[in-house]
Amino acid sequence: MYLHLGQGVVVRKEDVIGVFDMDNSTSSRHTRKFLKLCEDAGEVVDVSTDLPRVFALCASEEEGERVFLSQLSSQTLMKRWEENGLE
Repeated sequence: MYLHLGQGVVVRKEDVIGVFDMDNSTSSRHTRKFLKLCEDAGEVVDVSTDLPRVFALCASEEEGERVFLSQLSSQTLMKRWEENGLE
């Protein structure tokens, strides 16, 4: 199964490690440092056309680790997760 992150970008369910709300999680300096390291390594994929509301951490053997920035809310992504039977 797949999770649609917005702008036509989908990721495999088994690749999703977590989805994190930007407002809540980026208050931590550790999270900001992690995101900066990922950006410097070219592992950030911005799939938003506006300010990102969440970031999804994904990892696969083929693609490695990726951070997807999405303008969708964490509630919207959770609803999509549940609607697709990905619980």
